[in-house]
Amino acid sequence: MTIKNNEDLLKILSEKNPGRVYHSDSSSSSHLEPETYGLEYLSMINVGHVYRNLSVPKLIEHALANGEGVLSANGAFCVKTGKYTGRSPKDKFIVDEPSIHHEIDWNNVNVPISNNQFESLYKRVLAYIQNRDLYIFDGYVGADSDYRMGVRIINEFAFQNLFAHQMFIRPTGDELKHHHADITVIVVPGLHGDPDLDGIHSEAFIIASFERRLVLIGGSLYSGEIKKSVFSFMNYLMTKRNVLPMHCAANVDSEGNSALFFGLSGTGKTTVSADPNRRLIGDDEHGWSDHGVFNFEGGCYAKTIRLSKENEPQIWDAIKFGSILDNVVLDEDTRIPDYDNGHLTENTRVAYPVEYIPNCVIPGLASHPKTVFFLTADAFGVLPPISKLTNKQAMYHFMSGYTSKLAGTERGITEPKATFSACFGKPFLPLPAFVYAQMLNERVLENDAEVYLINTGWTGGVYGVGHRIEIKQTRAMVSAALSGKLKDMSFHPHPIFKVLIPDYVPGVDTDILDPHKTWDNQSAYEEKANHLAARFVENFKQFHRASIDVIEAGPMMS
Repeated sequence: MTIKNNEDLLKILSEKNPGRVYHSDSSSSSHLEPETYGLEYLSMINVGHVYRNLSVPKLIEHALANGEGVLSANGAFCVKTGKYTGRSPKDKFIVDEPSIHHEIDWNNVNVPISNNQFESLYKRVLAYIQNRDLYIFDGYVGADSDYRMGVRIINEFAFQNLFAHQMFIRPTGDELKHHHADITVIVVPGLHGDPDLDGIHSEAFIIASFERRLVLIGGSLYSGEIKKSVFSFMNYLMTKRNVLPMHCAANVDSEGNSALFFGLSGTGKTTVSADPNRRLIGDDEHGWSDHGVFNFEGGCYAKTIRLSKENEPQIWDAIKFGSILDNVVLDEDTRIPDYDNGHLTENTRVAYPVEYIPNCVIPGLASHPKTVFFLTADAFGVLPPISKLTNKQAMYHFMSGYTSKLAGTERGITEPKATFSACFGKPFLPLPAFVYAQMLNERVLENDAEVYLINTGWTGGVYGVGHRIEIKQTRAMVSAALSGKLKDMSFHPHPIFKVLIPDYVPGVDTDILDPHKTWDNQSAYEEKANHLAARFVENFKQFHRASIDVIEAGPMMS
């Protein structure tokens, strides 16, 4: 092609560098500058190639060319994230800024860092990205257009930009032209922090500035830090607009009846909500507004350890070209994934767009839910597999957020560990738990919703003695609650936890409904149940704003 003018040169350069745009420098008709998409507002200058909103195939091509991972036999892009195979909560900080200081619930997960320390680390980030190629994803968080916010994710690695592309809401061409970032996340895993210099705990850092609406992530290749950082922002900003932000999955039936599934990672949110008989709204993060519920995200991030086509067919089929597998072991020759292999971590994951799930809801909107589930994986094996909660019990258990952290979900967790995480998402909640609990209670009462506690953990004994409740049994109990079949059933209170246990659930062995009946040693059961009850009581002492009737809705030791 003969180059006659700048337009011809622009065309050739753009064809050779897909995803990168060139424009003429107004000061010289012969000088061409690569488009930086406004990175200057972040003081990002002198960077290398800048690629914005590349397509999935192009991002995979870049990731392969960069040696960031390999393709598995099913077409998914597979990566290894090194020592950080899960979130690193001890490396997360919030900048202590005047405008938010009095609002934040400062605790062991909302840890302050000074503005000077943030600025110093930001300068190191800016120096690090000099002459480096960068990938930008501009999109949205929040499926409801009345509440959605623009997100900009800036990545050092193509595979993490692919993750952002699949996890957040992708813009149309026209939306991209007018995109504005309300939240910006800069991700530079190759930059290691210095605890002595930066005032952090390790080489990894996840630092959020609410005034700047900016997150810095470095030292860790675990992509889950990206989505959870944005979620933390939504957990702060949405409450200002009378929207309850929730760490939950959501689905809806053919008649428009939606349901929520709260729970920490590993409790079964993704598995239970991916129901072939219901339409998936989303698997992890939602808002409950005056209009109903809406998905924050455009994708799912599901655990794959011991994944089977029989038990989780929708997730199994979603693992294909465009999906990203984290730390899944592949056969060296065939590249077939071995989902039973936890050699690298028990927290193996797959990220994929929500539309990879058949019959999903696009956009992710639904009416007010009539059924709410709290999922817990009880490692003590003493909680019923399903129980109904009164309104006050719902507030108590929501604020308690009891579960067992499963192996690999966070660094250092190698076997299930009993824990309490307020609102089933304490690491991502900047505000006090009571704020979120009160908002939930108001919505449950306004919409006459029923609340159930589901134990997806152990029965017949503690972890290592008993066995995990079968997913088909859990599905049967959830289905009974969703269909309304439990409304006419009789219930009896648990003698210690006081939750209401159904006397009968269609399709479920009656013997497993009362957990003590599954134990061989009744005195051992009572001992463990009282031990767990005592932990509930001790944990709840931190909630000074809770009313007496909510406190009394908790367990009573025998």
